[in-house]
Amino acid sequence: MGLEMEPLLQAWSYFRRRKFQLCADLCSQLLEKCPGHQEPDSEFTVSQAAWSLKTRALTEMVYVDEIDIDQEGIAEMILDENAIAQVARPGTSLKLPGTSQGGGPSPAVRPVTQSGRPVTGFVRPSTQSGRPGTMEQAIRTPRTAHTARPITSASGRYVRLGTASMLTNPEGPFINLSRLNLAKYAQKPKLAKALFEYIFHHENDVKNALDLAALATEHAQYKDWWWKVQIGKCYYRLGLYREAEKQFKSALKQQDMVDTILYLAKVYFRLDQPLTALHLFKQGLARFPGEVTLLCGIARIYEEMNNISLAAEYYREVLKQDNTHVEAIACIGSNHFYSDQPEIALRFYRRLLQMGVYNCQLFNNLGLCCFYAQQYDMTLTSLERALSLAENEEEAADVWYNLGHVAVGIGDLNLAYQCFKLTLANNNDHAEAYNNLAVLEIRRGHIEQARALLQTASSLAPHMYEPHFNFAALSDQVGDLQRSFIAAQKSKEAFPGHVDTQQLIKQLKQHFAML
Repeated sequence: MGLEMEPLLQAWSYFRRRKFQLCADLCSQLLEKCPGHQEPDSEFTVSQAAWSLKTRALTEMVYVDEIDIDQEGIAEMILDENAIAQVARPGTSLKLPGTSQGGGPSPAVRPVTQSGRPVTGFVRPSTQSGRPGTMEQAIRTPRTAHTARPITSASGRYVRLGTASMLTNPEGPFINLSRLNLAKYAQKPKLAKALFEYIFHHENDVKNALDLAALATEHAQYKDWWWKVQIGKCYYRLGLYREAEKQFKSALKQQDMVDTILYLAKVYFRLDQPLTALHLFKQGLARFPGEVTLLCGIARIYEEMNNISLAAEYYREVLKQDNTHVEAIACIGSNHFYSDQPEIALRFYRRLLQMGVYNCQLFNNLGLCCFYAQQYDMTLTSLERALSLAENEEEAADVWYNLGHVAVGIGDLNLAYQCFKLTLANNNDHAEAYNNLAVLEIRRGHIEQARALLQTASSLAPHMYEPHFNFAALSDQVGDLQRSFIAAQKSKEAFPGHVDTQQLIKQLKQHFAML
């Protein structure tokens, strides 16, 4: 017989080792026995300690870090009642990113999202979204890294988290919130903090969490910064951004914390005030020099505002502090690739491979870098590996699309045609593949098929200039000048600096003037 560990200590050990289910089960057993005697050297009874530990274990099971995970759903975008200036000055808004200010690659070299921003090197919340112009556009655009379906609502995700968490206790919820006397718990700070996190993360009852936080901060005579941050989080979740801003600012006056700065920056993002967020991050860096999350926040803002060169500068600063930062390495790598330096990009992607990142996207990028750096021996093997690692049809479609480009590069147009067809078999909404197939159809002399494909591409991706320009050029060839002019205008809207579009419009205007 070995020595048996005291049950509460064993539960705490499980918690420390992140075995939360075992911890919660052991705490449940302790609560059933419910001994009333006091723990030595403690103001808690054993049942209170077990209750507190179980709430923390259940919270940790469904805990989501609020700082980074922030996806704006269609409901939040379209039904947003916050009044924001409709015509913002250039360079002050994330909704109207404007032209590249930092000498970055043009849309002719680097593809853009529907909001007009360059495609980033790293998938994170907000990179694939951007505010759509219409509800139809919003629904059509893939919004997450894992699915082609748009996020219908961020609040919907929280509700699903809350209901999924009910499964942790088959008899129903562990704590019946409707019968809870919040004022009593607010006077016990140690229990109140664990209870707040349980209500906020596990039950997702923001209203009750806010009530508890308000009572607790009142009991602490408004001197506890932690409660102010929690009230700010509740206001943010409820969409009361100005109230959240006040709470975070008040918390920062009492206690300077990096997390609070990041929460406050999130509020400014939602209020579409990137310059205020930048100023806040820079103030934070003065107080916390070399803080990676703040440097990364600045780089993200510059990237979203199309200032690619400054973004790359800050990502390099991130790497000086933390040379294993995946996001910084991937973004600098993609920036070098689109700046016509595939050899340098290859070094960054190889670094990711050495760090243990092993997925479809990385091998896809390695294959493209090898191809453009003329290391043809590695190109096909990397892309084959990417295909074998593809987790869903969208990823496989992107790899086939890139294989089509490789085939065009080596002059095998039949192989390219097959690759683009396979792209569309995997992902029927792949606008770039429709566009490239249309170009191959034009080379084969199938004009009507090409026109149909270009119209499909331009309706799927109105933010891309290529389908509009190709359709305009094709219509011009067959003598349909009116359609050619309309498509050329759309191409000019998508990419004002495209010289061929400008020449075509000038030529068409001369035609119309002669009529």
